[in-house]
Amino acid sequence: MRILSVADKCHRALYDYFDPQRWRDIDLVISCGDLDPGYLSFLVTEINTPLIYVPGNHDDSYGKNPPEGCDAIDGRVIEIEGVIVGGLGGSILYNGRDLQYSEKQMHRRVSKIIRQSGKLGGLDIFVSHAPPRGIHDLPDKCHNGFCAFRELIDRLHPKIMLHGHNHEVYNKKDRETVIDGVRVINAFGYYVFEV
Repeated sequence: MRILSVADKCHRALYDYFDPQRWRDIDLVISCGDLDPGYLSFLVTEINTPLIYVPGNHDDSYGKNPPEGCDAIDGRVIEIEGVIVGGLGGSILYNGRDLQYSEKQMHRRVSKIIRQSGKLGGLDIFVSHAPPRGIHDLPDKCHNGFCAFRELIDRLHPKIMLHGHNHEVYNKKDRETVIDGVRVINAFGYYVFEV
């Protein structure tokens, strides 16, 4: 399965200079949040493949204006063409607004994903907005990762963990880190991978 992941920034190659031929072999689009719902609706329509998403910490408009034709997986585990995907949106609590969670709150949310994935036989891809603590996160409070996501990695060993939120990505080396056999990928802008 060839997957296009997107997060945080509308990339010109996927909008202003969209070429349908360039994206014809994409089987699934996954959004890690902080993207305009109209952009996601555009992608699902133009690429003509399923699009699943979690909200970012700036996606409070999704409640009233969700991306059309897309499937929210925040707090859910689903199976798509034999690939099991679970997702948790939001970021670490830093100013008390919506879509921000304390470590304790996220731990409870992770526990639900662990239980759901057990019913489906595991987890292939974990999708979040924020990164795991100590991997691709930044020292400022807003961009800290979650320790709860490290627990999920340790317990479930998904093949891939996708996240957004942290924009300081300049090359493939900075974008992807392998920990205990799990590929942790920052989807900022866009990133294509296979599973």
